[in-house]
Amino acid sequence: MNATAPASSKRFPLALYALTAGAFGIGTTEFVIMGLLMQVATDLQVSIAAAGLLISGYALGVFVGAPLLTAATGRMPRKAVLVALMVVFTLGNLACALAPNYTVLMIARVITSLAHGTFFGVGAVVATGLVAEDRKASAISIMFTGLTVATLLGVPAGAWLGLHYGWRSTFWAVTAIGVIATIVIATLVPKDRGDAPPMAFREELKAVARPQVLLGLLMTVLGFGGMFTVYTYIQPLLTEVAGFADAAVSPILLVFGVGMIVGNLLGGKFADRRLLPALLGTLIALTAVMGLMSFVLHSQWAMVLFVGLLGAAAFATVSPLQLWVLQKATGAQSLASSLNIGAFNLGNAFGAWLGGVVIMHGPGLVALPWVAALVPFSAFLVALWAIALERRHNRFALVEQTQCS
Repeated sequence: MNATAPASSKRFPLALYALTAGAFGIGTTEFVIMGLLMQVATDLQVSIAAAGLLISGYALGVFVGAPLLTAATGRMPRKAVLVALMVVFTLGNLACALAPNYTVLMIARVITSLAHGTFFGVGAVVATGLVAEDRKASAISIMFTGLTVATLLGVPAGAWLGLHYGWRSTFWAVTAIGVIATIVIATLVPKDRGDAPPMAFREELKAVARPQVLLGLLMTVLGFGGMFTVYTYIQPLLTEVAGFADAAVSPILLVFGVGMIVGNLLGGKFADRRLLPALLGTLIALTAVMGLMSFVLHSQWAMVLFVGLLGAAAFATVSPLQLWVLQKATGAQSLASSLNIGAFNLGNAFGAWLGGVVIMHGPGLVALPWVAALVPFSAFLVALWAIALERRHNRFALVEQTQCS
C-alpha cells in the first residue's frame, strides 16, 4: 500500500484515524466487561467467577483466532479484511446485547474476539503503509491510541451505561460504534496498491519462525506479562496496602489511562528516531518503574504518581515491539503482527496467573511490584540476545557478499 501523504508532510492521513476509530471500539468491548461483571452475573444468574470467564474467553479467542484468521484472509485485500473484521465485531456485539443466556453471551464474546487480533495485526501493517519510512512507529502508536482512549474513556462510559440502563445497553452502544467505524474505514482507508504478491502460508510460517521474530514475540509476552502482574491486582494494592478508599480507585485508574496515552505516543516517536534504543530503553524503564514502586507502596501520593508512570512505561513499549516484529518478518508482516497481538494477550493471562501465585503461594501482595519487575527485565535480556543475533547475521551476510564480489 502506498503512502497517501508525502514524506515531508507533518500531518497524518485521515485513513490512519479511521483505524484508530476501529481500535477504540475493539478496545472498549474487550475491557468494558470488567465493569459489568456484577450486573451480568445477576441478570443471567451465574456466579461472578463464571462472569469473569467472559474475560478469559475473549483473551483466548484473541490468542487463538489472530493467527488462524490472518492466515485465512492472507490473500484478501487488506482493506476488505479490515471492513469484514469490523462487520464481525459489530455483529458479535449485537449478539452480546441480545444474548438470552450465559452460554450465548460467551459464544458471542468469543466470536467478537476473533476480529481483535487480526484487526490490530493487519491494521498495523496498513498504518505503516500510509506514512513515510521515518514515521511508521508513530503511525502504529496513533492507531493504538484508540485502544488507550478506550481504556480511559470508553470503558468508564460503558460501565456508567451498564449501571444506569443495564449491561445490554453497553453492548448496544458498542454495536453503534462498530457501525460507525465500519463506515469510516470503508470510506477513508484507500484500496491496496502496489502490495507484493502474498506468500504461501508455508512460507509465511518460515518467515515468522525466524529467531528474531520469535524473540520479539517473547519480548511482548514478558513485557506485558510484567505489567499485568501488577495491574490485574491494582485495586487491592491501592486499598489494602496504600490505604485508599474504594471510591478512590476509579479516579486513580484514570491517571493510569492518561499515562497509557502519553507513553504510547512517546514510544512511537522514540522508535521512529532509533528503534533499538527505544526498544531497550522502554523495557528497562518499565522494569525501573515497577522496581521503584516497591518502595512507595505505603505512600498515597507516590502511588498515584507511579500508577501513571506504570501506564506510560508499559504502553511506551507497544510501538517498538510491534515495529521490531514487522521489520523482522519480511513477507509475512500481517501474520507476524497478528501473532504479536496474540502475544500481548498471552502476556495478560501470564501476568494475572503470576500475580495470583505471588499472592496465594508466595511472599504476598506487597511483593507484586518487585516480582513483576523481573519479568520485563527478562524481556530486556531477550532483546539484547535478539540484537546480538541480528548483528551476527548482518556480519555473516557482509562477509558472504564480500567473498562473492
